[in-house]
Amino acid sequence: MMDNRIVVSLGLVALTFFLSFFTVGQTEKAIKFKFGQIQKSDYEPGPHFQIPFINNIKKFDARIQTMDSEPERFLTLEKKNVLVDSFVKWRIGDVRKYYTVVSGNTDQANSRLDQITKDAFRGEFGKRNIKQLVSTDREAIREILIKNLKPAAAELGLEVVDVRVKRIDLPEEVSSSVFRRMEAERERVAREFRSQGSEAAEKIRADADRQRVVTLANSFKEAETLRGEGDAKSAEIYANSFGADSEFFTFVRSMNAYKKTFSGSGSMMVLDSDSDFFKYFKNQGSK
Repeated sequence: MMDNRIVVSLGLVALTFFLSFFTVGQTEKAIKFKFGQIQKSDYEPGPHFQIPFINNIKKFDARIQTMDSEPERFLTLEKKNVLVDSFVKWRIGDVRKYYTVVSGNTDQANSRLDQITKDAFRGEFGKRNIKQLVSTDREAIREILIKNLKPAAAELGLEVVDVRVKRIDLPEEVSSSVFRRMEAERERVAREFRSQGSEAAEKIRADADRQRVVTLANSFKEAETLRGEGDAKSAEIYANSFGADSEFFTFVRSMNAYKKTFSGSGSMMVLDSDSDFFKYFKNQGSK
């Protein structure tokens, strides 16, 4: 009987000792309660002491969480709706406040943070037009949103790590109107380019025609000049040849005339037999 009591006592001591320690992981935050009241919350990772049956421990995921919002409509500076798809990265900052305000519930924290984020987006988008939102001010808006969200998120025990806009779209009715305006603008630009192209083509065509006329005129002028020079040279050669031996010159010219006259078939000429054309046919024995 005594041995059994010792064994039971040792077992209770071992159990009490085992229950007196708890471990906080690297990715966890913990709160120690005493009779339901928060006693301590600033625990570092590692083993820690508690009083069994008096203290109890609650642990929470301290890793970065993502709140992915549903696309929401916001009004821009020019009073036009845009559809914004965004997300927020957050983690537990003050675990005591996180437990007290949102009961340590991730869904409840996301719901509260979502409303705060939409209010911040509404304020910033209302200060900018669509062009600024789409093209130039993305990074500036991100910095401002993070700055504005941090104090409000801290009231929930959260630390905002990042805010991102995944996409900004125009509602369908606005998109159709914008696309029609863009199409009309592109068509106007295209007409302007076509008009400029036609004008340039006409100028090029007119210049080419002018150059063609000038080139032909210059070529004709040069050809006539060369022909005149050739005729003058030919006349000079003929004159010199005739002066050197007029009888031989006459003979050569007559031979060429015979050649041209009788080169074809069926040639017929009616001439007087005493004609000078037959001079060299009649006087073959002469000098």
